[in-house]
Amino acid sequence: MSTNITPETSAHDRPPLVPGSAAGQLTTGTRARVWLPGDADFDAARRPWNLAVDQPVAAVVEAADAADVAILVRNAAAAGLGIATQPNGHGATGRTAGTVLLRTRRLDEIVIDPVARRARIGAGVRSGELQRAAAAHGLTALPGSSPVVSVAGVALGGGLSWFGRAFGWVADSVTAFDVVDARGAAHTVTAENQPDLFWALRGGGGDYAIVTALEIALHPAPAVFGGRVLWHGSHARAVADAYRAMTRDAPDELTLWLELLHFPGAEPMVAVDSTYLGGETDARVLTRAIDPLPEPLADTRRAMTVAELGTITGEPTDPGPGQSRAELLTRLDDAALDALLGDPIAPLMTVQVRHLGGALARPSDSPHGPLTEPYAVYMFGVPSSPAVADAIVSKQRSLKSDLPVSGRKPLTFLNPAETLGDALPAASIERLRRIKAAHDPAGTIRGNFSAMG
Repeated sequence: MSTNITPETSAHDRPPLVPGSAAGQLTTGTRARVWLPGDADFDAARRPWNLAVDQPVAAVVEAADAADVAILVRNAAAAGLGIATQPNGHGATGRTAGTVLLRTRRLDEIVIDPVARRARIGAGVRSGELQRAAAAHGLTALPGSSPVVSVAGVALGGGLSWFGRAFGWVADSVTAFDVVDARGAAHTVTAENQPDLFWALRGGGGDYAIVTALEIALHPAPAVFGGRVLWHGSHARAVADAYRAMTRDAPDELTLWLELLHFPGAEPMVAVDSTYLGGETDARVLTRAIDPLPEPLADTRRAMTVAELGTITGEPTDPGPGQSRAELLTRLDDAALDALLGDPIAPLMTVQVRHLGGALARPSDSPHGPLTEPYAVYMFGVPSSPAVADAIVSKQRSLKSDLPVSGRKPLTFLNPAETLGDALPAASIERLRRIKAAHDPAGTIRGNFSAMG
């Protein structure tokens, strides 16, 4: 089956390109759309998902297909311009000056092979769209909390998922990439024909080739039970203790996230979000530690399809400003809970603790390797003013200093102030540098984070 998506940014009428303009020649011979500085909606076209990130670019191009991408690469290289690829810019860092911003959201094909349990998807396909297509066959990919992030972008960063404890990194499920290389040549990359590049693309970022499509393994999901249980914040310690007890013996099919929530104008709240690859009866037995707790404000747990996982956390589906920081925790002992719960989380809106382990801790032939830390913490706030932005950073630093952190984090959780060295082992970064030098010595392709610094 195949699904087509209407691009979010519509075409517009532009004045004629300036003759001889290097940027103006980028899409010669293509069906791509192009926005140049001075166009009425150029600023809207270049804007990333995170509106707190400024993204300066020389032009924005929305490719219609892989052939457009190949021509664009050749034209940009001839003009001495780099290319930064984004379907919509969830991982934007703002390190894009002098580049062409390539939007790939029109590369939206989804083809499911239910017998082989494989999906072939375009680079612009969003997680929720793939989940809907897979759910029709009782299968699932590895979705995270948001249904609107691109599958390709998540996979290039390794990728954590609701089902990572059962099946590992999102990148571990990728079996092939269709790419356009820095010379503008299109080809398919697998573990057999280009093992180094395949390894780099499975979690090393988007700095080595432009992915136009990928093939991923799907997994059986005949039954899923999940949702959110929400309490007033005054019960935070009791909820956190129950959460810790549940994670201690959780099977790989069960994923649990602890959420501390404080929205402007509202009372603090605490929640446990969960998914279980199985039926309701077993899920309730495995999470019975919350049963003696005070009556919750809400309990949305139910049998659901894998197409509905994006509703659990209720994350925004429209762009907005945000400031995040993540860390990996070596333990969740009493001292760690004291640090998390001792003071209000404001000016942060959310502090999320994710239970990891399971398949994520097992061997992975990827730049990150196994994720041996048992928990991750993600701290998020909305920088509504410069003063609030400073306060958010200060609170994140304070929490980090009081928590048992390992000193690294998943690549997809990096913020614009961080580097690849904050996520990946030194040996992986050195290997990625060699791969970058071999495949793109001129630095035409620009990922959000680069091993080259």
